[in-house]
Amino acid sequence: MARDLAGFPRPVLAALAAGERLLTRRAGAKVVLADPEDLGGSDRSVVARARVARNPFSLPRTLVVKHYLGDADPDRPDPFHYEVASCQLFTALPADARPSPVLIAHDQQARLLVLEDLGRSSTLADKLFGPDPESAKRCLLSWARALGKMQAATAGRENDFGALLRRLGARAWRDPMAEDARVALAELPSMLGQDLGVSVPAAAVNEAHATVRLLGGTRFRAFSPADTCPDNNLVTSRGVRFVDFEWGCFRDVALDAAYFRVPFPGCEASFALPAGLPEAMLEAWRNEIAPVWPDLDDHERLETRLLDAQLLWVWLCTWWLLPRIRVRDVPVGSDATRSPRISTALAHYWRQVARSSAEARPASAELGEAVADALTKRFPDTPGALPVFPAFRSVA
Repeated sequence: MARDLAGFPRPVLAALAAGERLLTRRAGAKVVLADPEDLGGSDRSVVARARVARNPFSLPRTLVVKHYLGDADPDRPDPFHYEVASCQLFTALPADARPSPVLIAHDQQARLLVLEDLGRSSTLADKLFGPDPESAKRCLLSWARALGKMQAATAGRENDFGALLRRLGARAWRDPMAEDARVALAELPSMLGQDLGVSVPAAAVNEAHATVRLLGGTRFRAFSPADTCPDNNLVTSRGVRFVDFEWGCFRDVALDAAYFRVPFPGCEASFALPAGLPEAMLEAWRNEIAPVWPDLDDHERLETRLLDAQLLWVWLCTWWLLPRIRVRDVPVGSDATRSPRISTALAHYWRQVARSSAEARPASAELGEAVADALTKRFPDTPGALPVFPAFRSVA
């Protein structure tokens, strides 16, 4: 390993050393990585960019190495398997349909991936927290198109994904939100009563339970990263590209399209969008998926599915977040400057449900107003309305 790696954090050194070993085995000659840049990662993994200083075969000039830390939990699905299978699925797609970095190599024993470097691109979060509202708007529309394009490109490939997972020795996988969503539908009524004093009518429970159909084997399934929060989307010269597939799965496309409305449910950066932008994002997305699912070009059919997805996400997010504010209100994420208060976010979600459901789901609309009012009353010192993302505040 090149001397200029000295002084970097040990996990970064270990990731690049493992990357060198993997690439050297593949090349049959020494590969040297240099000039590292720590890209962060998470408590589960290290992600680093490096220059290929010694290149015995046609490697790109720079690469990204992702190294999963520690051993896999034998009692839980290993996210490494799902990231590899996701990247393999995308790498096999034509370049113009590929929504992610190319997978160059992986080592299952070392739990390591070597990926195409998409460059020093901004993330969607950077744009949404930046100073340029027009740039933020363009990037959101590009993200919506990229989401639709990814779903259209992976429609009908669920069996391929399953085969890739089996080749890696992985267990069967489903949407990681599905189990939590079913528990939320069962437990949230009593939680709302206990924490907010809101009684949930039986009709509202029935309307919420009807949304569970989206969690099954519908005709509108495609690949989902299952975590498309703004910081997991890179803004490149070729449009928005998705990264981080630790929870990759196939699920109904409406569950991701509902991000336009909720917005970005459960993400730390879950601020509001300016009026009219969610509708523009929906149109950009629909233009990409309509050739594959012409049924969803029908406004009424699509609206029904999106409303189900929106309602399901709001029940799930409330089940996730409400227990965290039993003592006091806190931000959704750890950084209060980049994350709204939980009570404000949840009140916004429920008021949006009330507006969307007024005609088709009257009991849910009534419940939405009741929950939003109860949150505002319980936390009167927090903002009453969810602010838009910072990029839009100068024109709001």
